[in-house]
Amino acid sequence: MTKRFRLLPLLAAGAALTVATAAGERAVAQDIKIGSVLSATGPASFLGAPEEKTLRLYVDTINAEGGILGKKLVLVVYDDGGDPSKARTFAGRLVDEDRVTAMVGGTTSGTSLAMAPIFEDARVPFISLAGAVEIIEPVRKYVFKTPHTDRMACEKIFGDLKARGLVKIGMISGTDAFGKSMREQCLKVADKYGVTILADESYSAQDSDMTPQLTNIKNTPGIQAVVNPGFGQGPAIVTRDYRQIGVAVPLYESHGVASKSYIQLAGPAADGVRLPAAALLVAEQLPKDDAQRPVVVGYKQTYEKATGEPVSTFGGHAYDGLFILVDAMKRAGGADPTKVRDEIEKTTHFTGTGGMFNMSPTDHLGLDLSAFRMLEIRNGDWYLAQGDR
Repeated sequence: MTKRFRLLPLLAAGAALTVATAAGERAVAQDIKIGSVLSATGPASFLGAPEEKTLRLYVDTINAEGGILGKKLVLVVYDDGGDPSKARTFAGRLVDEDRVTAMVGGTTSGTSLAMAPIFEDARVPFISLAGAVEIIEPVRKYVFKTPHTDRMACEKIFGDLKARGLVKIGMISGTDAFGKSMREQCLKVADKYGVTILADESYSAQDSDMTPQLTNIKNTPGIQAVVNPGFGQGPAIVTRDYRQIGVAVPLYESHGVASKSYIQLAGPAADGVRLPAAALLVAEQLPKDDAQRPVVVGYKQTYEKATGEPVSTFGGHAYDGLFILVDAMKRAGGADPTKVRDEIEKTTHFTGTGGMFNMSPTDHLGLDLSAFRMLEIRNGDWYLAQGDR
């Protein structure tokens, strides 16, 4: 037993040497290897597929233009199918076998939270593409994200509700990681906006009929609007059932449905739905002097021409994550993970599809509420809601 304990300092030193050696290998590699674990298939594929297409498209473009500091970017992608356990396994593979310099990925909140400790322990920068605020709060030194948080979504929705005089609401939330997190955030900030939650229902990813929960909300006296924290197919089912049973008050969804897939799944029932989302979905509607317009119009045109598919905010999150990383590597003068991490944290005045990013040691997102636009679906398309221009 004594001998075993005597070995511990040596083992710790060996582990530290292994991490340092791995970091050195990444720094001197001829090519710059970056990783990505995405939900390109499975229930979150409508988020993950455009993320993967975006990363591949722009990595190819960067390499065709000479790479980064004269080095080629090598993108290593794994598909977790939306499974946090698989995501964690792939994260370990990226660190231990692929020796990536950094990671841009993590489609869902559940998979991102499963992977974060792996990259944090390995001291490899991880830029998540998921929404839950828990990904960056409390701050982890090596973990960042690009999408607006679920708390921001609650605040944007509640601000719009207050402006409309609709402060008594019902909520119906998904039980996935994002749905749970956003529900909790909405409960926390409701008082700040004078919002009272009169009904609080939920549904699982396996539910195909939400009429019982929605009927409970409909029959709750005083309900003036309904908010649905969730992503995936669930919100589309909620929207169809909502119209079918004749709920007459306004319906708000989260930015987790900011894709044409939601409109297609919900059909005509989506008309009138409001949600907070990035400016990307209404790129051509932005004023000519809007600082984001050149970025979002450029990405939209490039993506749609290359894929033949409508743009989504999820691909935009990948675009932002990739170019925040690229800019950081340029400022760092190479691919040393620690130096790259430091430069990511120093990101300021970076105009992306999600807004103007200004990160700091205490803020590993760097977006404020002004980065969100309130949208309304009309005739199967996105429009800026009245008053949000």
